[in-house]
Amino acid sequence: MTTIKKILAGALAVATLASLAACGSSGSGSGAQQGAGVEEIKKAGTIRIATFGDLPPYGYVKNDGTRAGYDVALGRQIAKDLGVKVTWVQVNADGRVDSLKSNKVDLVLANFTVTNERKQVVDFASPYMKVSIGVVSPTKSKITKADQLNGKELAVTKGTTAETFFTQSYPNVQLQKFDSKTQQFQAFKDGRVAALADDNTYLYAWAKDNPGFTVGIKKLGEESTIAPAVRKGNSNLLNWTNKEIKRLTAQGFFDKAYESELAPSFTSDIKPKDVIIG
Repeated sequence: MTTIKKILAGALAVATLASLAACGSSGSGSGAQQGAGVEEIKKAGTIRIATFGDLPPYGYVKNDGTRAGYDVALGRQIAKDLGVKVTWVQVNADGRVDSLKSNKVDLVLANFTVTNERKQVVDFASPYMKVSIGVVSPTKSKITKADQLNGKELAVTKGTTAETFFTQSYPNVQLQKFDSKTQQFQAFKDGRVAALADDNTYLYAWAKDNPGFTVGIKKLGEESTIAPAVRKGNSNLLNWTNKEIKRLTAQGFFDKAYESELAPSFTSDIKPKDVIIG
């Protein structure tokens, strides 16, 4: 009986050690818990980047099916410098964090505004653009102050800084929340809301393409920045991306990308210094 007990106890100890080793292995591996590192991405031959498909001039799909925009140009350059291809993963605003947490992507380049709340769940690299919240409205009934929206309906996209700002600062504004940029702008053009709030740089471009609408409020709240994001704890890819942003800034990449991707979409009063960081 004693021998049997010793055998069982030994077997249990071995099983316990094996279990702990397995847990330790899965917890410390960068791929399983923290996202793929640079060498893993190079070995795979591709980097998975989350971007928008309906947000010109930042990330969108052209009529011929190809992707274009400021974020897309940056993603392609990052892939080139890594020596890999890009696998684009299209997301909506409220899917950006989840795409990283679920390990569906390695990097988010989707007009992602840095906020303290988001810093708790993803790691942001160095910023490459600055932005504020703006409000666009019909020119014939232009909104120039936020308190003019009290009691009125305002379109926002779920998961954006515009949604957070108005929820916290203007509770009397009736928010109509949409899953995508396409949906919110369709509701706005249909007259289902009085105005629409989003990143001011995006609204400048949209208003230029849509006569009869004006960005009456160009800046609300504090100026923010747009930055790449990686999975929380993925310091390897984060450090590489920080160096890449610094190198590209020094080389004038963002100035060139502004001229090719953004300038044609903006009115003449918008200058590179209003948008890019450098």
